[in-house]
Amino acid sequence: MVRIETSKPVLVTGASGYMASWIVKYLLEQGHTVHGTVRDKNSVYKVGHLQMMARESAGTLALFEADLLHMGSFAQAMKDCEIVIHTAAPFKTQTKDPQNELVEPSLQGTRNVLQTVNEIDTVKRVVMTSSVAAVMGDAREVEDTTDGVLTEDNWNLSSDLFNQPFSYAKTVSEKEAWRMNQEQDRWHLVVLNPAFVLGPSTSSRLDGTSTTFIRNLVKGVFRQGLPNLTYGIVDVRDVARAHILAATLSEASGRHILCADTHKMIELGAMVKDFFGNKYPVPRRQTANWLMYLQGPFQGYNWKYLRDNLGYTFEFDNSYSVEDLHLEYRPVLETLVDQVKDLEERGLI
Repeated sequence: MVRIETSKPVLVTGASGYMASWIVKYLLEQGHTVHGTVRDKNSVYKVGHLQMMARESAGTLALFEADLLHMGSFAQAMKDCEIVIHTAAPFKTQTKDPQNELVEPSLQGTRNVLQTVNEIDTVKRVVMTSSVAAVMGDAREVEDTTDGVLTEDNWNLSSDLFNQPFSYAKTVSEKEAWRMNQEQDRWHLVVLNPAFVLGPSTSSRLDGTSTTFIRNLVKGVFRQGLPNLTYGIVDVRDVARAHILAATLSEASGRHILCADTHKMIELGAMVKDFFGNKYPVPRRQTANWLMYLQGPFQGYNWKYLRDNLGYTFEFDNSYSVEDLHLEYRPVLETLVDQVKDLEERGLI
């Protein structure tokens, strides 16, 4: 079995991110030395919560500055590491230049990190964060599946530079990682493909998609009704534990869809409404599809996205992650409630 040695540092790229911060937290609690890469290690806003974790944990944290676009900038952080957990990637849903703002940083970042892995012979395993966005782009792709169920055998076929470029960037980057892995035989690659990641945060930052979604849900942004859209949901804490399991279990291999369950937005709203009652203006009704075509452009949904995603239902098969990583998933209700309560405690809603 591949084990993380307490004496060996573990590299986590993009360490200040919403999901990566949980990975760092668990590693530190287990007593490991963590090397974390960030853009600016002197930014208290970005890394203050990581430094606090280190002070309160048995492990040790060392932060290094690295840039996805600069070849070699990960070398110092990776020195002496056996495990590399690569989470760093750009995330933008709206961009005027998807090639330079999303695809190039994601693709070049993957190449830079893995080329450094090729050069540092202590590395035995790389765990890479991909996404279900690399499994499926537009929901209409379910029409080509068996019974609307998506597995690790599926690849996103509908995204490109102009249609869901974030999903396209995740797809090409994961494919590049597999290509580079197959060109050598020293280090092993394990890929994780999380669905929409929700759950409490380790910081009070408001720049995350997860935080924005839940705040909008409870603050009345959708009070007129929720779109007829379906999402796979997974708890950020389960995703973090999945990364550590993928790093430490010798048998772990391949792609892993990480998804607790799949729900329509109206179902997610109902869970929050049923638990918190009338405390928050969460709607119980679903906006008619035709009305979404009128309202959607004002809410950030273009007509093509609505045409290819409204009304579709699907499932993500998580059985391989359960079998290969022995992962146990939290119920989606627990994830939603914990996140709302976390935002309450931080005074963010």
